[in-house]
Amino acid sequence: MRKNIVLTGRPGIGKSTLIRRVIQALDPESVGGFWSSEIRENNRRVGFSLITLSGERGVLAHVDLRRGPRVGKYCVNIEDLEAIAIPALARARVRGQIIVIDEIASMELYSPQFAPEVRRCLDMGRVLATLQQRRSGFQDEVRTREDIYLIEVKLENRDTLPQEVLSRLIG
Repeated sequence: MRKNIVLTGRPGIGKSTLIRRVIQALDPESVGGFWSSEIRENNRRVGFSLITLSGERGVLAHVDLRRGPRVGKYCVNIEDLEAIAIPALARARVRGQIIVIDEIASMELYSPQFAPEVRRCLDMGRVLATLQQRRSGFQDEVRTREDIYLIEVKLENRDTLPQEVLSRLIG
């Protein structure tokens, strides 16, 4: 049975927005995990924040960081990823909540703790995640799991997908 929903699609197509729309329709006590959001200064993207569904905030990556692995012009903040996002996934898993993972991508995969926790979450149950389209070993592993329902978000389907995702999650 495909109990995990994974959204993929080109950058900026609306995967994270779709996840937020689905979360708003659910009981807040039934959902845990994290999402990421752009950090913008003067209409310019300078980084990405991590926000747990319980309200904790951190920085995933930023142009002004000087330590950490580089992805393009950003340095990845492994400390916040491991202190905020990964514990949020573990808490949601232990509580049996719907687990939100936004996103499974190259930045997050710099943490050696991230992929093992994602596997535990996927093995356990209902995950709603976004997956970078870029191919990598772990991303391909997620993409080809038998318990994954993979949905490509496109301009023509993104407005109708929240209801489909909700039906699959709670139906």
